[in-house]
Amino acid sequence: MLTCFIRYQIDPTKRAQFEQYARNWGQAIPRNGADLIGYYAPHEGSSTLAYGVYNIPSLAEYEAYRARLSADPLDRENYEFAQSEKFILREDRTFLKLASTPHGSRI
Repeated sequence: MLTCFIRYQIDPTKRAQFEQYARNWGQAIPRNGADLIGYYAPHEGSSTLAYGVYNIPSLAEYEAYRARLSADPLDRENYEFAQSEKFILREDRTFLKLASTPHGSRI
Protein backbone atom coordinates (compact mmCIF):
# COMPACT_ATOMS: atom_id res chain seq x y z
CA MET A 1 0.00 0.00 0.00
CA LEU A 2 1.24 3.48 -0.90
CA THR A 3 0.05 6.76 0.53
CA CYS A 4 0.02 9.78 -1.74
CA PHE A 5 0.66 13.06 0.07
CA ILE A 6 -0.13 16.20 -1.88
CA ARG A 7 1.26 19.40 -0.38
CA TYR A 8 -0.34 22.58 -1.64
CA GLN A 9 0.81 26.13 -1.23
CA ILE A 10 -2.38 28.16 -1.50
CA ASP A 11 -3.33 31.80 -1.64
CA PRO A 12 -4.47 32.49 1.95
CA THR A 13 -7.11 34.93 0.71
CA LYS A 14 -8.72 32.09 -1.29
CA ARG A 15 -9.05 29.40 1.37
CA ALA A 16 -12.79 29.05 0.66
CA GLN A 17 -12.02 28.18 -2.96
CA PHE A 18 -9.51 25.55 -1.84
CA GLU A 19 -12.10 24.07 0.51
CA GLN A 20 -14.59 23.76 -2.38
CA TYR A 21 -11.86 22.12 -4.47
CA ALA A 22 -11.22 19.68 -1.60
CA ARG A 23 -14.93 18.82 -1.28
CA ASN A 24 -15.03 18.04 -5.00
CA TRP A 25 -12.07 15.66 -4.65
CA GLY A 26 -13.88 14.14 -1.68
CA GLN A 27 -16.41 12.85 -4.21
CA ALA A 28 -14.22 12.11 -7.22
CA ILE A 29 -11.24 10.37 -5.61
CA PRO A 30 -13.15 7.53 -3.89
CA ARG A 31 -15.49 7.14 -6.87
CA ASN A 32 -12.47 6.41 -9.06
CA GLY A 33 -10.79 3.86 -6.83
CA ALA A 34 -8.45 5.49 -4.31
CA ASP A 35 -8.94 5.37 -0.55
CA LEU A 36 -9.23 9.04 0.40
CA ILE A 37 -7.97 9.85 3.87
CA GLY A 38 -8.82 13.53 3.49
CA TYR A 39 -8.04 17.03 2.38
CA TYR A 40 -6.80 19.48 4.99
CA ALA A 41 -7.06 23.26 4.84
CA PRO A 42 -5.11 25.71 7.04
CA HIS A 43 -6.53 26.32 10.50
CA GLU A 44 -3.73 27.38 12.86
CA GLY A 45 -0.11 28.15 12.06
CA SER A 46 0.64 28.49 8.38
CA SER A 47 -2.16 30.04 6.36
CA THR A 48 -0.66 28.89 3.07
CA LEU A 49 -0.16 25.12 3.49
CA ALA A 50 -2.85 22.55 2.72
CA TYR A 51 -2.73 18.80 2.14
CA GLY A 52 -4.51 15.97 0.37
CA VAL A 53 -3.88 12.36 1.42
CA TYR A 54 -5.06 9.08 -0.06
CA ASN A 55 -4.01 5.44 -0.26
CA ILE A 56 -3.52 3.40 -3.40
CA PRO A 57 -2.37 -0.25 -3.61
CA SER A 58 0.55 0.32 -6.04
CA LEU A 59 1.98 2.67 -8.64
CA ALA A 60 0.42 0.47 -11.34
CA GLU A 61 -2.99 0.92 -9.71
CA TYR A 62 -2.27 4.64 -9.44
CA GLU A 63 -1.88 4.81 -13.22
CA ALA A 64 -5.22 3.02 -13.71
CA TYR A 65 -6.85 5.30 -11.10
CA ARG A 66 -5.50 8.41 -12.88
CA ALA A 67 -6.97 7.18 -16.18
CA ARG A 68 -10.38 6.67 -14.56
CA LEU A 69 -10.15 10.02 -12.81
CA SER A 70 -9.27 11.87 -16.01
CA ALA A 71 -12.48 10.51 -17.58
CA ASP A 72 -14.59 11.80 -14.66
CA PRO A 73 -16.34 15.11 -15.48
CA LEU A 74 -15.73 16.38 -11.94
CA ASP A 75 -11.96 15.99 -12.48
CA ARG A 76 -12.04 18.36 -15.48
CA GLU A 77 -14.40 20.77 -13.69
CA ASN A 78 -12.19 20.88 -10.59
CA TYR A 79 -9.03 21.37 -12.64
CA GLU A 80 -10.61 24.25 -14.55
CA PHE A 81 -11.92 25.76 -11.29
CA ALA A 82 -8.39 25.73 -9.83
CA GLN A 83 -6.96 27.26 -13.01
CA SER A 84 -9.53 30.06 -13.22
CA GLU A 85 -9.49 30.95 -9.49
CA LYS A 86 -5.69 30.61 -9.13
CA PHE A 87 -5.83 29.60 -5.46
CA ILE A 88 -3.13 26.91 -5.81
CA LEU A 89 0.31 28.49 -6.02
CA ARG A 90 2.30 25.23 -5.87
CA GLU A 91 1.51 21.53 -5.70
CA ASP A 92 3.95 18.77 -4.70
CA ARG A 93 3.05 15.08 -4.74
CA THR A 94 4.98 12.24 -3.12
CA PHE A 95 4.27 8.57 -2.52
CA LEU A 96 5.24 7.03 0.80
CA LYS A 97 4.96 3.57 2.29
CA LEU A 98 4.15 2.90 5.92
CA ALA A 99 7.35 2.25 7.84
CA SER A 100 5.90 1.83 11.35
CA THR A 101 2.89 0.24 12.97
CA PRO A 102 0.61 1.44 15.74
CA HIS A 103 1.68 0.21 19.17
CA GLY A 104 0.93 -3.46 19.60
CA SER A 105 -0.06 -4.25 16.01
CA ARG A 106 1.73 -6.00 13.18
CA ILE A 107 1.71 -5.41 9.44
